[in-house]
Amino acid sequence: MLPLTNNSLTMIKYIFPFFDNKIKEWALLARLLRWLTFLWLLIGLVALFSASFPVAEAEQGDGLYYFKRQLIWVWIGLMCFRVVVNSPLSQILKIAPWMLLIILGLILATSIPGVGTTVNGATRWLYLGPFLIQPSELLKPFLILQSACLFGKWERLSLKVKIGWLGIFALILFSILIQPNLSTTALCGMTMWLIALAGGLPLRYLGGTALAGILTAFTSVRIHEYQWRRITGFLDPWADARGDGYQLVQSLLAIGSGGFWGLGFGLSQQKLFYLPIQYTDFIFAVFAEEFGFVGSICFLIILSVYATLALMVAIKCDDRLKKLVAIGVMIVMVGQSLLNIGVAAGSLPTTGLPLPLFSYGGSSVIASLVSAGLLIRVARESNSAEVVSLEKHRQQLITDGGKLT
Repeated sequence: MLPLTNNSLTMIKYIFPFFDNKIKEWALLARLLRWLTFLWLLIGLVALFSASFPVAEAEQGDGLYYFKRQLIWVWIGLMCFRVVVNSPLSQILKIAPWMLLIILGLILATSIPGVGTTVNGATRWLYLGPFLIQPSELLKPFLILQSACLFGKWERLSLKVKIGWLGIFALILFSILIQPNLSTTALCGMTMWLIALAGGLPLRYLGGTALAGILTAFTSVRIHEYQWRRITGFLDPWADARGDGYQLVQSLLAIGSGGFWGLGFGLSQQKLFYLPIQYTDFIFAVFAEEFGFVGSICFLIILSVYATLALMVAIKCDDRLKKLVAIGVMIVMVGQSLLNIGVAAGSLPTTGLPLPLFSYGGSSVIASLVSAGLLIRVARESNSAEVVSLEKHRQQLITDGGKLT
């Protein structure tokens, strides 16, 4: 058998991007976050396989249709993840504003007749060849980066720069809101607001911004009747179980049917054309039905550990900007997950937010993996505490003419 050359090893690493022989040199928090991300992704793929199979079999004639397409997006996302975790954050921050502006252009393009694609009454998607992309999902990691850059350097920036970027942020939120996509607008707005809060901005600015956001959300809800029905419907979905409350009722039936241990993998009944969009927005209901209370608690523990590790990374950061990036990633990854679970459990009004690393959709999985990669990169750079192997240390001493003791 021929030995593997360096070029062959490099090719294997990019074909299978979850392999990386430099991991042993990473800081402990970075390694823990990496494996926790992969565990989260693996559980999500298992849940998606089960939730999507019946629908894919009926609609496409191939039960693996959605799962196979998701695997392609996961592979692309893992390659992006690998690039991010191995690139200095300073370099990523340089391209963040340009990527943000490019994706803003794509979001605005969805409003152009004949360009944007409408699904379920909302025009949020663009066709990229045979695939649909959702620019507002791809925006999230770069919104975190640019928000951290703005609010982390707030005192040192000129008034012109501050007003310029605040105007761009407002345009981003407005362009997502008119799609219409109130849930993503609210998530992005809350993410920027919380990053600004962590960055130490004056409370009078934050209070005024929060008030403006609440008024904007209230206006949107009153203008769009379906949003108002969602809010009133979740309060008592059984009052209109065949109408506006149908989706939530079926979700609650799925979660309740799971009991303590669950029905077992692949044995969900609600996914058999009772629960709508069971492999995207309401995938957690299928997961809870099949894995029960125990499985749901285990997943919530994973989210708790992820949030704890992210906060530990933020606390260890000496650099204010990196600290804000870590906090932003935690808000998007964990906060969005809790919002999705809250919707499925009937604790929050129905929204269109996907469950990160679970729900079907290329834009969501790529954005989630890039965001996770940013957190791991911050963990690698935090407090300049990167672990150095003994052999690397030995070589450095030899190069510097030092003496190994």
